[in-house]
Amino acid sequence: MSTPSDTLRQWGEALKRALRGLLGRGDAPQPVPVRVKAGTVALLAALVVGAQAQPQNVVFILSDDHRYDFFSAHPDAPDFLSTPAMDRMATEGAHLANAFVTTSLCSPSRASILTGRYAHNHGVVDNTSPIPEGTRFFPQDLQAQGYATAYVGKWHMGEVDDEPQPGFDRWVSFRGQGPYENPLLNIDGEQVQHEGYTTDILTDYAVEWLREGRDPSKPFFLELSHKAVHAEFLPAPRHRGVYADVAPPYPETMDYTERNVAGKPHWVRQQRGSWHGVDYLYHGTLGPGGFDAFYRRYAETILALDESVGRVIATLEELGLAENTLVVYMGDNGFLLGEHGLIDKRNAYEESIRVPMLAWAPGWIEPGTRVEALVRNIDVAPTVLELTGTSTDIDMDGASFLGLLPGGATAGGEGREFLYEYYWEYAFPHTPTTFALRGDRYKFIYYHGVWDTEELYDLSMDPEERVNLIAVPSLQETVSAMRSRLFDRLSEDDAMRVPMRRGNWNADDRLLYD
Repeated sequence: MSTPSDTLRQWGEALKRALRGLLGRGDAPQPVPVRVKAGTVALLAALVVGAQAQPQNVVFILSDDHRYDFFSAHPDAPDFLSTPAMDRMATEGAHLANAFVTTSLCSPSRASILTGRYAHNHGVVDNTSPIPEGTRFFPQDLQAQGYATAYVGKWHMGEVDDEPQPGFDRWVSFRGQGPYENPLLNIDGEQVQHEGYTTDILTDYAVEWLREGRDPSKPFFLELSHKAVHAEFLPAPRHRGVYADVAPPYPETMDYTERNVAGKPHWVRQQRGSWHGVDYLYHGTLGPGGFDAFYRRYAETILALDESVGRVIATLEELGLAENTLVVYMGDNGFLLGEHGLIDKRNAYEESIRVPMLAWAPGWIEPGTRVEALVRNIDVAPTVLELTGTSTDIDMDGASFLGLLPGGATAGGEGREFLYEYYWEYAFPHTPTTFALRGDRYKFIYYHGVWDTEELYDLSMDPEERVNLIAVPSLQETVSAMRSRLFDRLSEDDAMRVPMRRGNWNADDRLLYD
């Protein structure tokens, strides 16, 4: 139930938005020729003072392959992991505990973030797809609204393209996945070779732009888009060996047991002996230590990423910008670390499609807020546009979650069912084209082009997705209804088609099981 103070705060926020629209968005408001009584002015002033201003600036920090539970403030995080900067965002701001991606793959997810659209609508369906002509990204709308904008880091839409993209005043990027060390960066159209660790170098550029590169008279949008922690992992030199003595906690579904494989599709059983499976990961090319070393390197690589988050927040505080800036941290997709005998992402299991999402805005977001409602990567663009009061011509599939952020100890509740899609890639043939509906309770998974079983999981009773309910007689109405909703949604979007891409290299070797 709303309290009088809640109502006052809401009035104040509405008033501030209205006043900002009247007074403009610069640092110094301009006089407006409006006649009001002195008492009205006093009332308006009291309302404004009673509510913390909604921030104008946005810093969006995007990581790669960062699974949802790998920051130390998360209740399911490994005991040994330490990520103080991300923890600070969670404790001083909001943890969006049910954040998901609609395609668990680098390029499609990044395109969904910047367009607010599903992959079948924006057309960047895999990691080699070029950006379709006429594509518009929401920072172009911010730029037209008068925002200073910058993009620093991994772009990876179009495998070989690192040229500056429309919508950004400042551009720092590299081709494709890029290296963990000594990157060749495209700086506003000029190729510049660098020495050092890429996570640190990208953070240097982001901090430099905040300090010196932007027009201080304008509000700003900065995206800092990291390569880390993309496989194959390489920690910063200062972090190598930090977790050398850690014994990785194997998930219960990792072992190749009758219970773990019962009801699972055949492709899942086969993939555990492939490039993306625990029995033959990367075809045995990772060197000594196997899965355990792989796991430790993943955890160590996150440490520089966490330091990057801390440096950005510290810079905002030093510049006096913290209370007028919303910082959002998010992963572009999840990552399996042994669940169901698999590594990597792409599939529709929880560890693949769930991502960490944190929001920090001192004085606006109440410390310790936990957002329970389901949010998606396609919701980022409409959220930023609502925050900044910016309109767009992009036909977005997402919806703003802005109203959930300042909401208190918990925000939201039961969320919404969303569509998941992944399209088969020639380079990694072990994961089939996948469509799924994921709701608060049930997840239905359908595979296209393979003769295999569908999947249905009751996530409230079986969060580890161990028991496939697809053939349970009492749930056939649920299966039929979810299958119908899935195809209805695809049909409504003219998405009843599967894209094909030319391929050359192929990780098709696999172990044979008796």
